[in-house]
Amino acid sequence: MTELRNVEADIARFRTRAMAASVIVLVCFFLLVLRLVWLQVVRHDDLNQQAEANRTAIVPIVPNRGLILDRNGIILASNYSAYTLEITVSRLNAPVDQVIDELSQVVEIHARDRRRFKKLREESKNVGSLPIRTKLTDQEVARFTAQRFRFPGVEIKARLFRSYPWGELASHVIGYIGRINQTEKAQMEDWPEEDQANYRGTEYIGKLGVEQSLERQLHGLTGVEEVETSAAGRAVRKLASKPATPGNTVMLSIDIKLQNLIEQMYGDRRGALVAIDPKTGEVLAFVSKPTFDPNLFVDGIDTESWQGLNESIDKPLLNRALRGTYPPGSTYKPFMALAALETGKRSATQVIQDNGSWSFGGHVFRSHGDHGLGPVDMASSIVKSSNVYYYSLANEMGVDTIHDFMRPLGFGDVTGIDINGEVRGVLPSQAWKRNYYKRPEQKKWFAGETISLGIGQGYNSFTMLQLAQATATLVNNGVKHKPRLIIGTQDPVTRAVTPVPPEPPQDLAFKPENVEVIRRAMVGVTQGGTSTRVFAGATYLSGGKTGTAQAVSIGQKEKYNANKLEEHQRDHALYIAFAPADDPKIALAAIVENAGFGAASAAPITRRIFDYWLLGQYPSEEDMIAVRKGLAANPVGKPRNAAEVAWPPGAALAAASASVPAASAIQVAAAAAPRASASRGR
Repeated sequence: MTELRNVEADIARFRTRAMAASVIVLVCFFLLVLRLVWLQVVRHDDLNQQAEANRTAIVPIVPNRGLILDRNGIILASNYSAYTLEITVSRLNAPVDQVIDELSQVVEIHARDRRRFKKLREESKNVGSLPIRTKLTDQEVARFTAQRFRFPGVEIKARLFRSYPWGELASHVIGYIGRINQTEKAQMEDWPEEDQANYRGTEYIGKLGVEQSLERQLHGLTGVEEVETSAAGRAVRKLASKPATPGNTVMLSIDIKLQNLIEQMYGDRRGALVAIDPKTGEVLAFVSKPTFDPNLFVDGIDTESWQGLNESIDKPLLNRALRGTYPPGSTYKPFMALAALETGKRSATQVIQDNGSWSFGGHVFRSHGDHGLGPVDMASSIVKSSNVYYYSLANEMGVDTIHDFMRPLGFGDVTGIDINGEVRGVLPSQAWKRNYYKRPEQKKWFAGETISLGIGQGYNSFTMLQLAQATATLVNNGVKHKPRLIIGTQDPVTRAVTPVPPEPPQDLAFKPENVEVIRRAMVGVTQGGTSTRVFAGATYLSGGKTGTAQAVSIGQKEKYNANKLEEHQRDHALYIAFAPADDPKIALAAIVENAGFGAASAAPITRRIFDYWLLGQYPSEEDMIAVRKGLAANPVGKPRNAAEVAWPPGAALAAASASVPAASAIQVAAAAAPRASASRGR
């Protein structure tokens, strides 16, 4: 039987299906074209960057940190390159301790390295690499490289390290650098974008001293390097680079050889000393003892070393010259005398009877033991260090008058020196006491509290920097300069030197005749007063004032006896001085903690400083030993020529390596400069 089919219907259905298929094909082709246009045209730049990123990497180039030099061009801080072994914890395929144990079979890893690494992990809290070993030898680098396949997440890096060639010398001035911590990272987020970009790749920052205060100058400008990488992320070849610009060289006003002499004379004793050029405000020496080795912090200090420094009773990390505050003792008397003259409270010729004690409100304020000095005028009150004279003077002036005169001299206020961390100390007044204390009964100022202020005791508490600035201002006829440590910078590329100009001085408008009275009296201290023995035979004339200040209070009826007190409870020895008397080129303030009478411990150090600075003389070995032990007065033995004395080993080599900057440092210096209980006041 023959099947009948509708051919025309079949053809129609075929055509419909063919058309639908063609439309689908065209739509798919159109979508493909659109996709290609989207990828090849619209997203071309973005995808091209991604592709490049897969085979290239932008690596920051950390700049060489700038050098730090003393006023004569001797290098105090420099850099060197070394290999480090670093671990990225997030990339390890085994526990950290296990990896370190296996690494120790290839590269020597000490217990100290493990402690430091643990401390860095606790502080960093990031996913970056941390050093487990630094300063690898070439042999150690070769051994690890051969075994590298065993340690994913561990790599060798070449890094720049900071070096402080003289170790502990002047460490509080120079400071140190350390790894950037979380607090500093948070602070960096508020920096301008340009500054943040400049610190990409940087892991270290200045932490103290000049390293911190001139961080931006010393850091330099970060460079960038574009490199082609393999699938494993290793650099294959360099495509392009913009070199880093080293940080500026910073030139300080301190004389490192003078600094070294002073630190040696302190020996194991605690204290501080600041020496200033009164005509310019340049700080010639800035000593805080004991010191510390800043090199300990470069690699990241380990817990044991940190505890040793941080928990020491001697507080080596405390910058005593900048942050240590002390009662000035009798070194305050010349300023009190000047205040009396300037305010008209007393004349230079007025005589006060010193019978050894002074009574006020039923309380007896003692002077020098059980005997008095008899009648004293202003000059002899300074030369003989009369307490009675200044008890009565303080009572006549009152606390607020004393405060208002002393404040412009810099007491109880920051000097503005160009390193961070300075404290104000305490210059008391009625307003200060009201604001300082919380309980109503403590806010009232009592008249009896004023008496001990006259001899530099009571609430008085100042830094040696403040006392040195005040002394320099006094001997500079009342012209006050802001103390400064930084005298210039040098561009590492152009070698151009930029002096740091001093700020305009402030004239306190003291009457010249009044200043002269005080200066003559201070010269009398070295010629017939409390420091006569120390300065006997000096070929120059100097002025000074000894001081003894309480470290702890004792009962009013109890007599001071150093032998009955712990060493840390004994009186401090102080001395302020200037030389030469007719044209002062150096003024200073010094304290030797718990060393007793100022003439026995602080003044001998000062004599040797003046001999060095004015005469170019260096103490004999015999004399140095006596000074360190606090047993010196007049120099003993034959002084040495300072230029011929070998100071820290290798100094000649350092000076030679800094020969070019040294010349610049001298140019900068030339361009920048215009050429105790109440009874224990001595």
